[in-house]
Amino acid sequence: MTRRPARWRTLLPRPPRHRNERIAAGIAALFGFLIVLQLARAALGALLQAWYVLPALAAAAAAVCVVLWVRRRAAGRARALRLKDLRLTLADLDALDPTQFELAVRDLMIRDGITARHVGQRGDQAADAVGRDTAGWMFVAQCKHTTVAGRVVSRTMYEVKGTAGPVHGADIAFVVTNGGFTRDAKTWGETNLIHWLDRDKLRLWAEHGTSYYSRRS
Repeated sequence: MTRRPARWRTLLPRPPRHRNERIAAGIAALFGFLIVLQLARAALGALLQAWYVLPALAAAAAAVCVVLWVRRRAAGRARALRLKDLRLTLADLDALDPTQFELAVRDLMIRDGITARHVGQRGDQAADAVGRDTAGWMFVAQCKHTTVAGRVVSRTMYEVKGTAGPVHGADIAFVVTNGGFTRDAKTWGETNLIHWLDRDKLRLWAEHGTSYYSRRS
């Protein structure tokens, strides 16, 4: 049988050899057991005390959530009431920057009874505003603020189609611009159920107050 190298033997605990060593080892083990026992009792005591605190903390957290929910609902109703008669001219919309245009589209959706929120940012996956109507339908809007002569191309329609349903769960997806669309973009959108609002449709929606519901192409 091959012997273990000497260095291995030095790492193994040496059993007590004498009576005094055995007594010392027993005392050390007893103290170790008492320390572990005290720690366990302290942990149990803290746990028992926590049972009295946890229900109160849970109730307080629930109350805070309810208050925040009520305030959010009230703020949403107040915003919808303020936007009920919202009218934006094309000149107003042309003067906005891209982010302001996204917010304006969100507000127009709210005016139409859609509980919309702004989500446009880097990596937004082709959605700038999303929201549900009272029937539970999910709307996803992609906004393209451009010059009057600018036109949205087919690639934008492809991107919206690729993410509106799979990523955002959209029932209705549309692209809105203060410019126009290429012929291919319009045709592709109509074929693949990606609605488009060009400058003329935007005027009816924003300036004349025609509900987006009646603008579904």
